[in-house]
Amino acid sequence: MSSFTKYRIGMNDKLHEILKLNKPLYDLIVQASRLGILDYYIGAGCIAQTVWNYQLGLDLTYGITDVDFVYFNDVDLALELESPVFQVDIVNQARVHLWYRDYFGYDIEPYVSVEHAISTWPTTATAVGVRLCGLELAVYAPFGLEDVFDMVVRPNKAKITEEIYNGKAEKWTSKWAGLTVVPW
Repeated sequence: MSSFTKYRIGMNDKLHEILKLNKPLYDLIVQASRLGILDYYIGAGCIAQTVWNYQLGLDLTYGITDVDFVYFNDVDLALELESPVFQVDIVNQARVHLWYRDYFGYDIEPYVSVEHAISTWPTTATAVGVRLCGLELAVYAPFGLEDVFDMVVRPNKAKITEEIYNGKAEKWTSKWAGLTVVPW
């Protein structure tokens, strides 16, 4: 049994507390809430990696190379989020199918919502998006938060290939000791 089972109750609240401690990331979460866009999330690796850093006693920005700001809008928007610490990747999920083949080598069907897109992200621990709704943290985590808090890397085979998954798992285990990687 994981030593982190105490977070099972109130995981969203605990996640919010931890994210607030990662000041550069939380500043972006606050910035994003002021853009006036309703259908967006900040998510992926930066969320799980902040939790892992917290649990391992590391600097909360350790190993985080970018922050994903994803939104869904059939009309292109000129969005800007700036961070002195992280690269911010802003992606309209309504357009991903247009460039996916060039980047990953195979076609995908268009996403129908930002939640649909997050549901296909490569691992269950990184298929997480957050946004502020007033003072509350709204969390979209189609696989729950257990793998995030239990430090489990599990493939989400909806879109990812085994090669991409294994590359991510290898990179992450070199940075975060104690991760449990579920084989493909």
